[in-house]
Amino acid sequence: MPIPPQDRSSDPPPESAGQPPQGHLPEPAPPSTQAEPGPDAATGPAGGEDEYTAALKEVEDRWRRALADLDNLRKRHARELDRERVVERARTAAAFLPVIDNLELALDHAGSDPGAIVEGVRAVRDQAVSVLERLGYERHAETGVPFDPSRHEVVGVVQDPDAEPNTVAQVLRPGYGEPERQLRPAAVTVAKRE
Repeated sequence: MPIPPQDRSSDPPPESAGQPPQGHLPEPAPPSTQAEPGPDAATGPAGGEDEYTAALKEVEDRWRRALADLDNLRKRHARELDRERVVERARTAAAFLPVIDNLELALDHAGSDPGAIVEGVRAVRDQAVSVLERLGYERHAETGVPFDPSRHEVVGVVQDPDAEPNTVAQVLRPGYGEPERQLRPAAVTVAKRE
């Protein structure tokens, strides 16, 4: 059951309560006839703070949206990069399928004429080299050209009085690609004079 409020206006103040100071108390100002601006007024300090707070919240919201957009862009770019890698690998593998088919045909005819087998294997090799060229990796197996460390890997030096010094005397393993985009350098022997 609620307790009814009691009227305490007639109760004496407690003993510990001090008396108001006497003496020089300022006189209350007469009431103003002009209305003071409220907290929503643009010119007052409270109004300015509200504007700054609203502007700060708007900037913070835009900043958070920009961060989210950047994160979404990064994720989308990573997905597109993965998709491109898969497509490129599939394209490269598909380019080699005819080479595999021709090797299988050569193996099927292995019991027939040995000269035809050798010719067939050469044709398959040429087809594989052609695939690499279409992918941008041209074959390099030239002799008599100056040694270029960006295109050649020296595996030996030979004495050759007929060849110019520092030229490729023999290609042991061909290289593929250009120096700035190379699958592998050519393994060569280099000529030198005595």
